[in-house]
Amino acid sequence: MSSSSDDDPIRSSLNAVVKTYDVRGLVGENLTEEIVAAIGAAFVDEVDAAGRDVVVGHDMRDSSPTFAAAFARGVQARGADVVSIGLCSTDESYYASGVLQAPSAMFTASHNPASYNGIKLSRAGAQGLSLDTGLASIRDRAAVYLHGVDAATDTGTFRTQDVLADYATYLRTLVDLSGIRPITVVVDAGNGMGGLTVPAVLGEAAGLPRLPITIIPLYFELDGTFPNHEANPLEPKNLVDLQRAVLEHRADLGLAFDGDADRCFVVDELGEAVTPSAVAAIVALREIARAKASDPDAEITIIHNLITSQVVPETIEAAGAVPLRTRVGHSLIKDAMRESGAVFGGEHSAHYYFRDFWSADNGMLAAMHLLAEYGTQERPLSALSAQFTPYPMSGEINSTIDDVPAAFTRIVESFSGRAEFDELDGLTVTGTVGNDEPFWWFSVRSSNTEPLLRLNVEAGDRTTMERVRDEVLALIRA
Repeated sequence: MSSSSDDDPIRSSLNAVVKTYDVRGLVGENLTEEIVAAIGAAFVDEVDAAGRDVVVGHDMRDSSPTFAAAFARGVQARGADVVSIGLCSTDESYYASGVLQAPSAMFTASHNPASYNGIKLSRAGAQGLSLDTGLASIRDRAAVYLHGVDAATDTGTFRTQDVLADYATYLRTLVDLSGIRPITVVVDAGNGMGGLTVPAVLGEAAGLPRLPITIIPLYFELDGTFPNHEANPLEPKNLVDLQRAVLEHRADLGLAFDGDADRCFVVDELGEAVTPSAVAAIVALREIARAKASDPDAEITIIHNLITSQVVPETIEAAGAVPLRTRVGHSLIKDAMRESGAVFGGEHSAHYYFRDFWSADNGMLAAMHLLAEYGTQERPLSALSAQFTPYPMSGEINSTIDDVPAAFTRIVESFSGRAEFDELDGLTVTGTVGNDEPFWWFSVRSSNTEPLLRLNVEAGDRTTMERVRDEVLALIRA
């Protein structure tokens, strides 16, 4: 379908909210009920859902039920049947999409502030959508439907279905926590959807047997205004309450979920953050063991994106599996999981993907693997995670700059002759060092939506990491 011109206000409004991997915008400003209904209608056409089910779920934001209803109207107008699963986490919506083999829409803005909302769209079986694999077409179709949706001959139906108990039951079939030693876990749901899913999966709220886990809840009340702190555990300031509670309660560890509960962050018994790369390495070992148990001769592939620690591919190879390095981005990794048959995938942003979960990401499932690993050995989590955190990392450092290409040029010119360059996703620079020198590498990637460069650095020792970090930052910000 042909696109409208860039100066068309309808086209501009859709360009503002249709991002690389999802739909997201400011409520009432560039994300409205009219736009959402048009996207719902366009989604049905793109995924050929007329006459079939479309799953619609939403988080606890004030605008989410209204937007979900508007989307449902657009879906029904184009002849698809709505299965409303109501309040849910994003990975719960993936479960429904997988079990029902139906395309799905999840209304959430994840970790963004309360003034935002958005839509995470999936094809049947929780298969992701990006601009390159359907979102651009949905945007273009929606531009037409904003002038009015052409109603199908047979409009779709609407029904509700509660999937929380089945979701919780399914996760417990994937990770058995019944035999672990008794542990105490503080969970910060950030007033997000973890407040609904944690009691169901790790507790008894869904009618499942009691586990040897004592949950100390923080901010389990569903509140899309986020009265305590932003539901974005990637920011260290949003982990402070969890870290304090872990120490106060002398808990074994702490878990923090983002707003739609598809990402999980971990702190140890000392209140120190456990890197998502360490979690990825631990879960990878468990998933490799599971795959070998079912087929000892199978070639096992594990995905990691290019900003995870070097310890992740090293751990994968040492366990006899094949590491597959990918670009950053959840839709890209979902596609790579399916194409490669990988059993697991990990990102340093704390997204974790599982073949047994339709190759979709599931923070709760990653947390369960970590609890199972921790609960079947005697070491404190700080000691367990230290095994998978041998190399100093800078963390992601963002720089706002006006001329991104010029910054890349400065980096290439400065490091030529002493490093190798890889352009899989932005620019990855790996030092060509001698046997007695610490290794180092760094990644510089452009933001999809802002004039930012994102820098990640890792090295064999802290002195080298800080030296490389400071040198690259000076080049970026020159």
